[in-house]
Amino acid sequence: MVKIKKVVRVWKHVRADASQLALLVEGLSKNYGPRRALDNVSLGVGAGEFVALLGPNGAGKSTLFQLLSGLFAADAGRIVVAGHDLNAHPTAALARFGIVFQQPTLDLELSVAANLRFHAGLHGMSSALARERSARVLDQFGLAGRAAEPARNLSGGNRRRLELARALMHEPTILLMDEATVGLDPASRLDLLRIVRTLVAQSRVAVLWATHLCDEVTEADRIVLLHRGKVLKDCTPAQLLQDTGAHTVEDAFIQSTREDAAA
Repeated sequence: MVKIKKVVRVWKHVRADASQLALLVEGLSKNYGPRRALDNVSLGVGAGEFVALLGPNGAGKSTLFQLLSGLFAADAGRIVVAGHDLNAHPTAALARFGIVFQQPTLDLELSVAANLRFHAGLHGMSSALARERSARVLDQFGLAGRAAEPARNLSGGNRRRLELARALMHEPTILLMDEATVGLDPASRLDLLRIVRTLVAQSRVAVLWATHLCDEVTEADRIVLLHRGKVLKDCTPAQLLQDTGAHTVEDAFIQSTREDAAA
């Protein structure tokens, strides 16, 4: 496996070098009426990094992804994607994301290949380039033999594979995986995680993987622990265990969120 050079918390020290990161989030806040969904959140993801955004339900993970994907605007802070400020240059910034949302977004009546062609059209790809890339990703994810079938025929795990293949069609700088294993059986969940980890190692695409499942983050390059809209920890799994004195990530997660709740 390719050795991944880690970029650990560069965003805290080199504000001017945002262009060197796949993703930079600085001081991001979002309110919904009196409720503060995100409170001064900062994090960075470098090329070839797998960063796990770990938090319980209601921690603010989905709100963060909604802001990153341009669905809503932040009340404060900035988002920079591959050197493009999301506020100043939204089209350029959003084009560098590949996104797999928590809720399925395939058109189940279209064929597997047609779902990819539709996405290619949204990104302005020529027909020839769309054919080339769709053939490549379908082969990569073991779906080449099912290209003509309606997406409805695919199992839950293969639908997620197709969504991931679609997200990679335009060769993004960073993948956003928003609770992408929800509803999958254990084997399919581990399979999707293995595929994404392989992508990181081989193509150096950056990944921000949101989850509340501790077993999905033990091999992450970094864990960003989010709770009640705040970043409690941003460190390696080993450092998280050392800081909390816990024996497992799950114990550290429970301990950190419980202590925060009691504070």
